[in-house]
Amino acid sequence: MDKYIEGNKEAWEEAFDKRDASWGADITARVQNEDYPFFNEETKDVLKKINTEDAVIGQFCCNNGRELLSLVKSGKAKKGIGFDIAENQVAFANEKAKELQLPCVFEAANIYDIDDRYREQLDVALITIGALCWFDDLNRFFEVVAKCMKPGAVIVINEQHPFTNMLATEGEELFNPNYRTACHYSYFEHEWTGNDGIYYMTQKSYRSKTFTDYTHPLSEIISGMCNNGIVVTDLKEYDYDLSGGFSSLDHSGFPLSMIIQGRKTER
Repeated sequence: MDKYIEGNKEAWEEAFDKRDASWGADITARVQNEDYPFFNEETKDVLKKINTEDAVIGQFCCNNGRELLSLVKSGKAKKGIGFDIAENQVAFANEKAKELQLPCVFEAANIYDIDDRYREQLDVALITIGALCWFDDLNRFFEVVAKCMKPGAVIVINEQHPFTNMLATEGEELFNPNYRTACHYSYFEHEWTGNDGIYYMTQKSYRSKTFTDYTHPLSEIISGMCNNGIVVTDLKEYDYDLSGGFSSLDHSGFPLSMIIQGRKTER
C-alpha cells in the first residue's frame, strides 16, 4: 500500500472513532422512509433514469455506506458492493446493511488493490463527493473501476467541481472573506497535507493524523475514464456547493459541483 494511503487510512479511522453521535444516526430511518435519501435532487434525477432494478451496484469510497444503502433500497437493486479504506467505517456499514436487511456488502480495501474477484461484477458504478481527491493517479484509479464494471455498465460521478481547488476556504492562511473568489492555488496540480481532522464527521476541531489529498483538473478525470474504456455520455455543471466549504458562493455563477456520466465500452 502506498505510504500516503496508509496514512489516510489511519486518519480516517481516527476520525470515525471520534465521530459525533449524530453522524450516521439517521441512516436507518431515512433509508426506510425516504426515496433516494442522501442524494441531491439532480443526482436523484440521474439515478432514477438508470435501470437499477436487479442490478449489481458498486460504490468506490463509500464512507459509512449510506448512499449505497439508499440506492440499493430505492433502486430495487439485486446487490450493493461498497469499498472504503477505513475498516471501522466498513464494519459500521455492514451493521447498517444487516439492520436494514438490504443485500449490501462492504469491503475494507485500498481501491488501487481491488482484486479480480470483482472483475466485471458491476452494472452500475457510483462515485460521490470527496472520493477522487484521495488518489494521486486517476488513470490508475479508473483502471480499477473499469475492471469492476461489466461491458455496457454505467458510471455516475457526483463530485466537487475542480474549479474550487483554486480557492481558499475558511481557516486557510490565504482565505480572505472579502475576496472569496480569489484564485490562490494551481488548477492543474497540488498536493495537500493537513492535520485538521474531519469536522463534518466529528463536529469538533482536533489535531489529527496526517491526511494527504490531491487536486485534479477536469481533463485528468475525463482522460482517466476514457483511457480505460469508459465513454463519457454526459457532463453537467452546477453553481452550488457540495463540500460545505464554498456555500457562500452558491448561485453566483461559479462552477461548484458536477455530475459526470459514462458507459464502459462493449467488447
